[in-house]
Amino acid sequence: MADYDAVLVGSGINSLVCAAFLARAGWRVAVLEREAELGGAVRTAELTEPGFHHDVFSAWHPLWVGSPAHAELGSALAERGLEYLNTEHPTGTLFPDGESAFLTTATDGNAAELDRLATGDGAAWREAIASVGTQAELIFGVLGTELWSPAGLSLGAKAYRRLGRRGLARFGAEVVQSSRDWLTTTFRSERAHGLLAPWVLHTGLGPEAAASGFMTRVIAFAIEAGGMPVPRGGGARLVDALVRLIRDDGGVCETGRDVERILVRGGRATAVRLAGGDVVGAGRAVICNVTPTQLYGRLLDPADVSADVADAGRRFRFGRSEMQIHFALSEPPRWEGDERLDKTAIVHLTPGLDGVSRAVNEAERGLLPAEATVVVGQPLALDDSRAPAGKGILWIQLQELPWHVKGDAAGELDVGNGTWDESLRERYADRIQARIGRHVPNLESSILRRVVLSPADLQAANINLEQGDPYSGSLALDQNFVWRPFARQPGHRTPVDGLFQIGASTWPGPGLGAGSGTLVAKTLLQPPAAQRIVGRLGAFLRPGQA
Repeated sequence: MADYDAVLVGSGINSLVCAAFLARAGWRVAVLEREAELGGAVRTAELTEPGFHHDVFSAWHPLWVGSPAHAELGSALAERGLEYLNTEHPTGTLFPDGESAFLTTATDGNAAELDRLATGDGAAWREAIASVGTQAELIFGVLGTELWSPAGLSLGAKAYRRLGRRGLARFGAEVVQSSRDWLTTTFRSERAHGLLAPWVLHTGLGPEAAASGFMTRVIAFAIEAGGMPVPRGGGARLVDALVRLIRDDGGVCETGRDVERILVRGGRATAVRLAGGDVVGAGRAVICNVTPTQLYGRLLDPADVSADVADAGRRFRFGRSEMQIHFALSEPPRWEGDERLDKTAIVHLTPGLDGVSRAVNEAERGLLPAEATVVVGQPLALDDSRAPAGKGILWIQLQELPWHVKGDAAGELDVGNGTWDESLRERYADRIQARIGRHVPNLESSILRRVVLSPADLQAANINLEQGDPYSGSLALDQNFVWRPFARQPGHRTPVDGLFQIGASTWPGPGLGAGSGTLVAKTLLQPPAAQRIVGRLGAFLRPGQA
């Protein structure tokens, strides 16, 4: 294979966006993917029956549509066939007693809904949304900046000048506040708490975790402002358009290319070696969309990094595991209760804030939750091309599961030796199906086929979904913000010159916003003098090198 300016290991959203920016700037880029399909966790397949197009892993694209990468690349991707569909009914929560609460894309409507739940909560909603709006430059600056860098220092200085000492302290306290504390001090209604609390799970956190309150506020603002967009035809259409863009600009994207080693010469990454022996040169950068356990435990020779960094990378912690359930239905689901349920993109089934907290706690103690938070996605509410006319699809996500199962909090299931074998997978899915069926009377009778992906199945499908963690690493505070991926080696630069790490394991974490790929591309595209200055400052800031 030919040499390139940049070689990207893995083809997730961050790799494709990074490659797109570099290729448009004239770099010769190669994206190398070990699996048979490009896109990482963005995949669409006829997983159940012909004509039923399921988003196998990730499915919803509000972070992408609201991202800086989409702002720059969106028109070029649209020219290559990418079309987004959206809804005014992005999410709701259905409680065990059959009552529901909803968020729309209208502030007035949301305020009215929350006032219906408790007088005064509508005004609290308006104030919360307005507060995020007035702080948007700082909030989204935090989420879109390389925090362990001169840019991060500059953002901190800007915040200090704007807010003052006490204001900056207050903002910092808001950033690390838990979701429980923010929800219970902001809204009176427990239904309002239950409407918002499940969204914490989509950030890899739980309601009691540090920074979960900050993320709840950001997601609430994003849902109202951006809805719940999806690509027509499935999430893979985003991958298709990005790959076309890369190739149109001279880049290469190849599957079945398993990188087994990063080759380092004189302290600099110069090439990668593939399984089978082929060597692909990288004249300017090697960019790895992998977990720290992969980077420091498999791809780098131990002689090329210090023992303490390598050991810290191998000890990178993963978070809770996940299960996906996909239903192909002979007819659309018929929800009992509020008619808005039929047209809502994502419905959470939960008793509320305490229910989410309890399920998270049980999972983190190694137990199958007695009453999991069930994420019910309804892609046909937005995109009727996903299934044959008159049929139905449900996309189910369960984000509160242990990797090694010690027991069942409900005392119903024998978990055997604690591994996710087929029997445990299907029996647990039966429990979830029964939960949904209590609110969707025609569910059981309309199932054409059900496909369940356990945490073990997720790990087998994608090397970055280690231990079935969809977010590629725990987002506990010591592995989050300025400390992501881990405190011994924060940021996207690595101890090896010319070697960068991107992906969900790095800041700004998981999701389809392509933040890390964008940040690294912009760093590499800086003028040479600026690159040298940033590199020197980055080396100065590295732990143990100051």
